[in-house]
Amino acid sequence: MTTAATDSGVRAQIADAIRQRRRFVLSSHVRPDGDAIGSQLAMAFALWQLGKEVRLVNRDQPPGPMMVFPGVSRIEVAERIDDPGDAVIVMECGDLSRTGVEGFERGFVINIDHHLGNSNYGALNWFDLSAAACGEMVFDLVRELGATLTTEIATHVYVAILTDTGSFHYSNITPRTFDICRQCMEAGIDPPAIARAIFDSNNLGRLKLFGAVLSGMTLDPSGRVATVYVDENLAQECGGTYDDTEGIVNLPLTVKEIEAVAFFKEAGPDDWRVSMRSKGEVDVNAIAKEYGGGGHKNASGCSATGRFEDLKLLFQRKLLQRIEATGTMRT
Repeated sequence: MTTAATDSGVRAQIADAIRQRRRFVLSSHVRPDGDAIGSQLAMAFALWQLGKEVRLVNRDQPPGPMMVFPGVSRIEVAERIDDPGDAVIVMECGDLSRTGVEGFERGFVINIDHHLGNSNYGALNWFDLSAAACGEMVFDLVRELGATLTTEIATHVYVAILTDTGSFHYSNITPRTFDICRQCMEAGIDPPAIARAIFDSNNLGRLKLFGAVLSGMTLDPSGRVATVYVDENLAQECGGTYDDTEGIVNLPLTVKEIEAVAFFKEAGPDDWRVSMRSKGEVDVNAIAKEYGGGGHKNASGCSATGRFEDLKLLFQRKLLQRIEATGTMRT
């Protein structure tokens, strides 16, 4: 295995490995988000341009709003594959098991990630913790390969960046982020249309579910930490699904006084998926890592078991501790 690195040397090695191979399988993590889908499809369009054979294989369906973008309908949903091709390119996964797909381990794995705590599982491993989205790394790799930045590639790079920066709300943004977006615009993307497709494509069940979840929002005594939750019964009553809750975790942060939020999604009896978001220097990734999860400073997730009321109080305390650790004063 190569060692983890962020320099152009590893990127060049990956480009060479791609040039020497013909058949590729591309994947990302379970319950893929915009960065996962955008990174996969941007890479796929670049490989197709270079005359490669590409399969896109994920454990779960793409989010509904992503289905309008070019090539997304070609993603296969599977629990395992028998043929890993000449190489498997895995994006956004700290560990190979995070894909949820069996069979990748038999292939030549190229690991591309921008999260802390990657387990260095690939034959080639490229990490760039400074990247605001994995899509930024794919953009650099596309350039390294000498592929033309087509509108299709640029669209997916922009989708990755737009979603993984929380619509440019998070602190992971750098000048590089906006320079890549500038080049995507020059390649012909339509930012307003992309934003409308992602954020303005709600169905009625989703809208009702948002209202029900937000009406149950609670605050800690300081008013700085919000908690919301959803279970299967609530989703069904509203005519929605768990997929319809995508993005709801960000809404409490639109309240000026709220600095962190935890969103609990029931996965089973006393089994919860916890998504956390925060503002500024409040590090929710540190909490997620305590429970075997991860992500970014302002956007992370994990799993937790126990009674909801107990977990709600626990995560409220942990989030408030992170807020107080920043030394910020209330205004």
